Amino acid sequence: MSKLTIAQLDLAKRRVFVRADLNAPLDHGTVTDDTRLRAVVPTIQYALKAGATVVLASHLGRPKGKVAPEFSLRPIAERLVSLLDQHVELAPDCVGAATLERARALGPGQVLLLENLRFHAEEEANDDGFARSLATLAECYVNDAFAAAHRAHASIAAITRHLQPAAAGLLMQQELAALGRILESPDKPLVAILGGAKVSDKLTLVEHLLDRVDALLIGGGMAFTFLASLGHAVGRSLVEPDHLDTARRTLDAARRRGVALVLPIDAVVADGLDSAQGRAVGIREIPAGQMGLDIGPRTVERFTKALTGARTIVWNGPMGVFERTPFAAGTLALARAVAGSQAFAVIGGGDTVAAVTQAGVAEQIGYISTAGGAFLEFLEGRKLPGVEALTDAP
Repeated sequence: MSKLTIAQLDLAKRRVFVRADLNAPLDHGTVTDDTRLRAVVPTIQYALKAGATVVLASHLGRPKGKVAPEFSLRPIAERLVSLLDQHVELAPDCVGAATLERARALGPGQVLLLENLRFHAEEEANDDGFARSLATLAECYVNDAFAAAHRAHASIAAITRHLQPAAAGLLMQQELAALGRILESPDKPLVAILGGAKVSDKLTLVEHLLDRVDALLIGGGMAFTFLASLGHAVGRSLVEPDHLDTARRTLDAARRRGVALVLPIDAVVADGLDSAQGRAVGIREIPAGQMGLDIGPRTVERFTKALTGARTIVWNGPMGVFERTPFAAGTLALARAVAGSQAFAVIGGGDTVAAVTQAGVAEQIGYISTAGGAFLEFLEGRKLPGVEALTDAP
């Protein structure tokens, strides 16, 4: 993506509006996972070292356009203090006279964090007037919120009509480079792994990937719709009846293109999600009253073998209900197989990232995306509003 980057901006003595994704989980006012905060720290530090003042903006949760104290960014500001090792002032709002006064009073090297953008309904409405008010707070714009780049919101899209230049931050650059490498010039063979619950959530992605990948491994709940389309009895496993024909067409399309579409050959089944344990059975042996909740050990072997020789791997979606201990083995084993391969691996989606972290192999993954929805939409070939809004590189 040929977009202007923060490195191409003259930031000395300028106020820079940095749109970040600081949407971190909280527990009683304490940040429980600061991954997204740490991801944007390099961009903030880069701007500060260049002599800029940083006006930092983000959403948090879904306050539905109203002020809600439980969604205040105060805990975020407190965590940023320790990550940046400097004071971070929290503005009383993200717009308004008091916030504008505080922004203009800041000196080089200082950081002002705006209060939750979504306290105003105009943010999600991509309201032009609200965007104009945000733009008055700074003299240039940097978007480092790739995880929110698929949203046409005021602080992501409309603001760039009033605040130029608009550049990509360091994290945004990394995301676009890693994902662009998959779509534009991947080292072959390219293997995609898709999991998660529903086929319908990833139909566009599957269709887009079939023209690019050498093999496609499908696990998780979505695999049972494919298996059912082949005539397998899958018990009470998750199946989308409306998509059986689509699954059959996808299998036919894969065959025509010479793409190896690999499905599970066994599954860990149980009576339900609350079962204390499951047992592995062949796909043809799933009892009528039970459901598949993880891929089985033979499928792990099959998927691992399919990764042999891969030069690039992209993975989104767990292989089962991995957050439940009895049904985590398949996802965790696959995470270790991906990490142990010689391929450049890109992983995205909260559950998938959590799985590689739980497996203890996150540091062995080539690139871990901070995004979920934006990750999928980019791989589907869609144009992301937050990327399109950035200034083209010279």
